[in-house]
Amino acid sequence: MQKTIEQLQYITHAAPSLTHPQLAEAACKGGVKWVQLRVKDQPYEAWFAIAEETKAICDKYGATLIINDNVEIAHKVKAHGVHLGKKDMCPIEARKILGGDSIIGGTANVFEDVKKCCESKVDYIGLGPYRFTVTKEDLSPTLGLEGYADIIRACKENNLNVPIFAIGGIRVEDVREIIPIGVHGVAIGTAIGLGDATDNARRFIHELTN
Repeated sequence: MQKTIEQLQYITHAAPSLTHPQLAEAACKGGVKWVQLRVKDQPYEAWFAIAEETKAICDKYGATLIINDNVEIAHKVKAHGVHLGKKDMCPIEARKILGGDSIIGGTANVFEDVKKCCESKVDYIGLGPYRFTVTKEDLSPTLGLEGYADIIRACKENNLNVPIFAIGGIRVEDVREIIPIGVHGVAIGTAIGLGDATDNARRFIHELTN
């Protein structure tokens, strides 16, 4: 099965006035076709309920739903896949649970991380952070444009062709500098979710497609 890996990944976040499903729907109204549900510090039952509601919204808009960290919830709500951090379940084990058609994402900060992700047969890699971001705890060293260029160059030299996403503090005005480096796309959290998520999503899509 051919897996579609969109150029824009929207990552939900805890917000004071909107729920994760509401943020997902606002982004989908703006054209987002890939939502990563990132729920932190919630009991299992609450996380599962949020995931079910978000899955229904993604189905309504024809969007891919990826669950952050939790393979069990991804399996139970029939999400399209899971995104795994370096300390989470091994992607190979996750695929055994979710099946061969599932989308498995990995996390990287340096080239060695990228190599490990590729060895684990992930479908895409979130590489970052681009710059400092307050939404991520235990933040790895920032990469900037030069860091991405070095890692993309090493990937080409080693024939590693997994789609790589820039992530971490990326603003809409950064897109035209980042994409030419050779990344597949960008993963965006608060730059879409803060303010008018529908309009913000449209602005990112415009930069990616024009």
